[in-house]
Amino acid sequence: MTRRISAAMLLASAVAAAAAILADSGDHSAAPRDMDTVNPRPYYGDVARQFARKMSRNHVLRHPFDNEISRRAWTNLVTSYDFNRDVFLKSDLDRFAAMKDGIDEAVLRGDVSFGFDVFRTYYRRLAERLAFATNLLATAKFDFTGKEEYLWQRKDAEWPATRDEQDDLWRRRIKNEVLSQLCSHRLDEEKHPPTNGVFTVDEAVSNLVKRYRQYYVVLSEPDEENALQRYLSAVATAYDPHSDYMSPESKEDFDMGMNLSLCGIGAVLQMDEGALKIREIMTGGPLDRDGRIKAGDKIVGVGQGDGPIEDIMYRPMNKTIRKIRGPKGTKVVLEIAPKSDPMSRKKVDLVRDEIKLDDQAATGKVEKVVLNGVTNTFGYVKLPSFYGTMDRRPGDEGFRSCTLDVAREIGLLNAAGAQGFVFDLRGNGGGSLREAVTMAGLFLRSGPVVLVRDTDRNISTLPIPSTGGSVACRKPLVVLIDQLSASASEIVAGVLRDTGRAIVVGDSKTHGKGTVQSVMAVGGEEKFGSVKITTARFYRINGSSTQLKGVESDIVIPSVWDEMDVGEDSLPNALPWSSVEPVGAKVWNLPDYVQQLKVASSERLAANQKYKKHLRAVRAAGDASKRKIVPLNFEDRLAMMRKDREGDEKLEDAENAVEGGGLDEDDDEQEDDKKDSGPSAPARRQRGRKAMPSVEDDVVLAESLNILADLVRLTDGADLPAQSDGGINGWMRFFGVSR
Repeated sequence: MTRRISAAMLLASAVAAAAAILADSGDHSAAPRDMDTVNPRPYYGDVARQFARKMSRNHVLRHPFDNEISRRAWTNLVTSYDFNRDVFLKSDLDRFAAMKDGIDEAVLRGDVSFGFDVFRTYYRRLAERLAFATNLLATAKFDFTGKEEYLWQRKDAEWPATRDEQDDLWRRRIKNEVLSQLCSHRLDEEKHPPTNGVFTVDEAVSNLVKRYRQYYVVLSEPDEENALQRYLSAVATAYDPHSDYMSPESKEDFDMGMNLSLCGIGAVLQMDEGALKIREIMTGGPLDRDGRIKAGDKIVGVGQGDGPIEDIMYRPMNKTIRKIRGPKGTKVVLEIAPKSDPMSRKKVDLVRDEIKLDDQAATGKVEKVVLNGVTNTFGYVKLPSFYGTMDRRPGDEGFRSCTLDVAREIGLLNAAGAQGFVFDLRGNGGGSLREAVTMAGLFLRSGPVVLVRDTDRNISTLPIPSTGGSVACRKPLVVLIDQLSASASEIVAGVLRDTGRAIVVGDSKTHGKGTVQSVMAVGGEEKFGSVKITTARFYRINGSSTQLKGVESDIVIPSVWDEMDVGEDSLPNALPWSSVEPVGAKVWNLPDYVQQLKVASSERLAANQKYKKHLRAVRAAGDASKRKIVPLNFEDRLAMMRKDREGDEKLEDAENAVEGGGLDEDDDEQEDDKKDSGPSAPARRQRGRKAMPSVEDDVVLAESLNILADLVRLTDGADLPAQSDGGINGWMRFFGVSR
């Protein structure tokens, strides 16, 4: 029987559980902050008022701050804290309801107190829930023989009405987490029999205790800036899902991602028992050059220059990383617990340097494909995001451009004798609009790329920049997409498809984001932060917006993302589809071969056992993603997970294939001074270049290469016509650099 914990016990045990957690960690300085002290800073009223004016005046909808915006913002706010509806109580929501129609007026007059009320309530409730979890894990005897179930997808569920109802929900949640570990390890053990005993319930519980102990860290330093950001972001996303408020720290991350660089020590870090563990050392960074710190060592303290060492045990990871990062050339001192002797401590001083985040950068390789007895040499280029520096010009030190990087890769592959190209935009969530326009010019010599309609409904056409007719790639082209390919990716895939320059292969369509964001300072002071506002919509040259509809594949070879609700149409407050007059049409003839290519591909895949397994896994992953209720019976859960395992592995493969790109909140931006900014996925993973997808493991890539082989055969391998032979050299001149 599970021990029942009453509301009174829970409240009394919150402090005791926290103390036990901290006692285990050996740190007594990270006690939760008194929530009554978390209040708006004096200037937050000015931030709110200026933010409101920026949104209503500059958003493409020109929608006033009114009750409709207020109600959307209210929903955004409470679900941003408690999406799964298991931390707040219904009584909290009833109290919050008084502000459903009042957020607009409050923000306009500079009152952000409601955002802080929700913030404080959430953290108090979370402290109670974590106390309940740790007490339950310490006392419960789990029984997995009954027919109990757990509703784990709760986004449409009611918030618990009573503490007893919430306790039962969390009991099932924790029981589910223990059972999930047990079944997962059992499946692993069936595949690879263990040499030191099977995984036990006690081990599962121990893992969860560590997880909840780390989760408790979020309670140790709640801060005002985070509360303000979440509140104003909830208001911004009431207009559309891509508008946002960015605190100064968030804007810093945003800019670093765009430049594909930051200044730090050159390490991939992860939380481990309260410390920051060195998971990976980046080649060429300060840690790598110094050599005194090894992978597996843990950072337990950080000092600035000649200042004192600050204990960072059980501190929020993002705050500690900011202490480690800093201006290039400055000194940071790390207190290290070596992996070889965890009880000892040593201090290592390092000079911060610029770190290149090359996992976001373009990569290329040669692929040899044998089809129908013919060997083909193809170029494969993968682009995880549309990056490009805003504050530097071509030729300047530190200038980055994904167009320049892709041009260089194409040049190398042309020199290697590539007969055709696969351009992989899977998982590429977008980035710089400028880079999307110039990127199209690597494959097309001239013409319009995209139409942009601004807040005044004025339409401008963005053409390929003049490079004297230089075309970097004149070979047959296949573009790979999936449902995570968004915004800038859709611009490039759309224009290459609409001009007939490429065959688009992959998921049924791309993500469906057809909007442009501008990043503007909220006020005259940096501490006021910035606002990212949707200021324009973009349209394909055929007149259709990519909004909601995306870009359709010529040949559909689905990935797991095609079975998931990951498109723009699944996001709250997404703008509707629209269209304008077309400005371009098909120029090249590659679409004429689509039907023949489809037939040949279909026949190949029908006999391809790897593809059949892939398709089963795609469907299994889709079924699993739509499941809302899971059994808490061991045998039933094991059978379910055994069936799901293939789909889970396929999902993991897909995530690995697109990692480093992926859709995030920062898509095609333009600064209000008309300079582009913002990658789709700010570089949170600070590591070196990743291995590229393998043809052996990636059936979608493998078949796209076969389709390319058919295309080369059907076109007799002919180059597409170009006005000049400038090729790569013309693009190097355009960027003012040498090859």
